[in-house]
Amino acid sequence: MDDAKRLLEAVLNHVPFDGWTQASMDAAANDCGMEAAQARALYPRGPVDMALAYHRQGDAAMVAKLQAADLNNMRFRDRIAAGVRFRLEDADKELVRRGTTLFALPQHAGDGAGAIWGTCDAIWAALGDTSQDVNWYTKRATLSGVYTATVLYWLGDDSEGHAATWAFLDRRIDNVMGIEKFKAKARDSKLAQAFMAGPGKILDGIKAPGASRGNYPGTWGNGESK
Repeated sequence: MDDAKRLLEAVLNHVPFDGWTQASMDAAANDCGMEAAQARALYPRGPVDMALAYHRQGDAAMVAKLQAADLNNMRFRDRIAAGVRFRLEDADKELVRRGTTLFALPQHAGDGAGAIWGTCDAIWAALGDTSQDVNWYTKRATLSGVYTATVLYWLGDDSEGHAATWAFLDRRIDNVMGIEKFKAKARDSKLAQAFMAGPGKILDGIKAPGASRGNYPGTWGNGESK
C-alpha cells in the first residue's frame, strides 16, 4: 500500500470523532509515522483532498460491482437504481455524514458538487452511455438530483436493510421516468412542435394529424414505456 492510501486508511479512524479536519489528518499522519509536511505533500489541500479521495474510492468500488453484476435482464431504470444502491451499500454512513458537513461549507460546495457529478458520470459510463450532445449533461444533472436526495434520505434511514431508502430511490426514478415520457409525448405533439417553431404555425399544428409515438435518444429509459 502506498503512502497516500495508508494515510487515507488511517484518517478513517479519526473522522467519525473529529470530522474531515486538520486534527484528523494530523492524527492519521502520527499513526503512520509521517511528518506533517509529508502528509501535506500527499494531500495538498488537506482534509478536503482526503475526503475527495475517499469519495473516489467509493466510486471505484461501485463501478467494479456494476461491471461484475449481471444486468442484462434488468430494465434500464433498475440498472440506474443498482448503481446508486451499490454506491451506498458499502459506504460508511458516519464518514459520509461528516463529508456532507464539510461540503456544505461555501468554500467547498464546488468540490462537493463535483464529487456528486463524478459519481453520476461513473454510473452512466459503467452502463455504457455514449451520448455526446446535450443529453450527456442532462442525464448526469438529473441523476445528480436523484442521487443527492437519496443520500440525504439514507443518512436518516434506520429501516432494516435500508429498505425505506431503496423504496425512496425507486420513487425518485419513477418521477424522472414520468417526466421523460411527458417530454417524449411533447416532442411528438404537433401542437408543441408548432409552439416551438413559432406562433405563426400554431394553427397548422392544430390541423395536422397526430404523429406516431417513438423512442428518443437521450431519455433515461431509452424509450421504455414501463
